[in-house]
Amino acid sequence: MPRLNNNFLTTAQAAEAAGVQPTTLRQWARRGYLKPVRIPGSRSSWWRELDVLTVERETRRRGGRRAG
Repeated sequence: MPRLNNNFLTTAQAAEAAGVQPTTLRQWARRGYLKPVRIPGSRSSWWRELDVLTVERETRRRGGRRAG
């Protein structure tokens, strides 16, 4: 099992780590499952790796679909 930590990932990196599409991350954020981190001076969204993988695991347990 990979070691989970508090690394920050770009949207593309986070989506790849979770095995989902970037739009799925944005849907999770709109639904309140995840909160992107905004870094001052950056227009990009950043995601905590641990948060992304936790939400992905919980979604799978609830029967959510996975990209594949």
